[in-house]
Amino acid sequence: MSGRQQGTIRPRSMQPPQGSGGRASHPGGAPPAHPGSEQTMVLGVPNDQVARARSPSEKLQPKRPPRPPRNRRAKVQRRRLGPFWRAVNGLLTLMLLVMAGLGAGAILLKTKFDEAGPLASNMIFQVPRGRGVNAIASLLQSKGIVSDSRLFVANVYYKRVQSKLKAGRYKISARSSISTVVDKLVKGKAVSYRVTLPEGLTSQQMVARLNRAKHMSGEITQIPPEGTLLPNTYSFAPGKSRVDFLNRLRAAQQVVLDRLWEARDPDTPLRSKQEALILASIIEKETGIDGERARVGSVFINRLRKGMKLQSDPTIIYGLVGGQGKLGHPLRRSELNRKTAYNTYQIPRLPPTPICNPGAAAIKAALNPAKTNDLYFVANGTGGHIFASTLKAHNFNVRNWRKIERAMRAKQKLAAIAAAKQKSAAAARAASSGENGAGGSAVPVPVTLTRPLTQTGAGVAPVNTGSVASAKPRFKLLNRRAAAIGSAGGFVPLPVRKPKKFR
Repeated sequence: MSGRQQGTIRPRSMQPPQGSGGRASHPGGAPPAHPGSEQTMVLGVPNDQVARARSPSEKLQPKRPPRPPRNRRAKVQRRRLGPFWRAVNGLLTLMLLVMAGLGAGAILLKTKFDEAGPLASNMIFQVPRGRGVNAIASLLQSKGIVSDSRLFVANVYYKRVQSKLKAGRYKISARSSISTVVDKLVKGKAVSYRVTLPEGLTSQQMVARLNRAKHMSGEITQIPPEGTLLPNTYSFAPGKSRVDFLNRLRAAQQVVLDRLWEARDPDTPLRSKQEALILASIIEKETGIDGERARVGSVFINRLRKGMKLQSDPTIIYGLVGGQGKLGHPLRRSELNRKTAYNTYQIPRLPPTPICNPGAAAIKAALNPAKTNDLYFVANGTGGHIFASTLKAHNFNVRNWRKIERAMRAKQKLAAIAAAKQKSAAAARAASSGENGAGGSAVPVPVTLTRPLTQTGAGVAPVNTGSVASAKPRFKLLNRRAAAIGSAGGFVPLPVRKPKKFR
């Protein structure tokens, strides 16, 4: 059988004729064995397996690999998706792309928010009151704190703090990032100053301190009632009104007094908050030691219960000088006996008002004193006090205190004399260096003056009967300073020269 008869090409006579419907006919008009199938046989080989005849040149070409089978299942699923689900699929894809873009943008912005700023050195930046986010951003950019005001605005809205930016003066560190600047303005970490008002100051003294304080505005012209200001160390922003600051002190004292009054000893003889302030002010002036306040308070509470006079020295001073606070000299017997509204040596009750502004510890000591039988106390010479429950023991303590006082005065006198001698020696050295000019040091020679200085022409010369003067000294006192030093028992400096030996 030839090559054409081996099944490479099907004869025309065997091709099925095309009917009107394009279907292959069957001999005798009968339908095909399998309905819907158009497969024919060529020499016993199915039609779809018969290959086209290849020319010799084509036979030399390599065969192409077969095509991969089609995923009919995926195709069927795509065909099953209707228009609605296709739209949903597209929308989800779009949303995914948008979210990816937003995430990338957020990462980029976060990097910009946290990178170092352009500020080269530290700066004090003022945020005016009433300015909005855009105005503050423009100010920051004009001062060189941020590189782009839009980034500052974006960070503010990203953190949702557009209504939390606080006015004030802020210290911006060099190379601060935008995020750092925003956090500083939100937290209100503005530049602040401090003023210290110690316990025991009168209202007049506190007002004087506040009027002298720098970085405040306005002036306080009215002195508040005694005892209504809470002593403490306070911080304030630059430009703070002094009157507003004073009101802050009054409010703080009222809060402390209300809180401690609620926790007072139920057996206290104090009948009101005002009496508590009065007694607390006396305790504050009597001692500055924390561990003693409660015991000093017990002494005064015990005296009030027994109807005894308080006999507190600070009340005498306040009755004499009022809000000035300081007497300027030790108490005299006449002042002790002078009757005033505040002299608790004369009146058998509390003074009419506080004598200073007490702190929270003194108020607590007045309302919750220690449980003792003490009625007296006196200084012990070390800054504290020694207590007694009887007059006999108290008098003994007073005698000991008098001895301590005398010893302290003698020690102070010796210290003053030593300081005067050191000062005289320093003055002598200064005089010697001025007289010698370019010369060297001086030889101190003791001099004893027997009578006042005598005026001799251009200067003053002392009359000296010491051994150096009687032996025809070669050198004379040169000026008034040297004479004064000699009269004080000091040394007269002379130029460095070896004097002749006197016989």
